[in-house]
Amino acid sequence: MRQRRAPEYCANCGAAIPPNSRSCPECGADERTGWAEQDIYDGLDLPEDDETQERDNRSRQNRQTNRWFWLYVAIVLFLLLTLGAFGLR
Repeated sequence: MRQRRAPEYCANCGAAIPPNSRSCPECGADERTGWAEQDIYDGLDLPEDDETQERDNRSRQNRQTNRWFWLYVAIVLFLLLTLGAFGLR
């Protein structure tokens, strides 16, 4: 029986498999347990790379906007507390 060549990535856990390896270094899957032709992620309809990158960019912009908002809130509160402290004396 001729041994099939190991895939680049393990279909069971997704780890990279070194060339000429007999089993997955992460989960131990091998030809005997079944080098699957399909990944466990096939059919999940995961977003493409461009979609993922666009979502990450929007998330980064939202975080930056939130930082500025909270900075302004902190400055206003500081000024109000300072003015209130001077007004009580």
